[in-house]
Amino acid sequence: MKARKEMVAVGTKIGAALGGIAFLAFGLIPGFFFGSYGTLIVLKHLVGGPVEPTVIVRMAVAMGTLLGVVCIGSVSIVLGSIVGTGVGYAIEAVSAPAAAKDTSEAAAKTH
Repeated sequence: MKARKEMVAVGTKIGAALGGIAFLAFGLIPGFFFGSYGTLIVLKHLVGGPVEPTVIVRMAVAMGTLLGVVCIGSVSIVLGSIVGTGVGYAIEAVSAPAAAKDTSEAAAKTH
């Protein structure tokens, strides 16, 4: 039972690490783009027209960019963890019958 929890925990950690690496490779630039673009769209709708590049608007775009990067990073890491957990369960399910067979053979040799 302990080996099963260990296998799943290792799968979760590996999946989270791979999700973080995938975010750094493929998600950082889209995070910047969608965060800043989304902020400009929201500001445009709030103001009712084109937005002037004032200090408040620039601060809002910076915060939106940061929010976009954090959101995409969080999603990447969580999805990586979920996939890793599934792989951990799958590996445990495949290796559990083999471990049970080994213990039954060892018990048969002792009798």
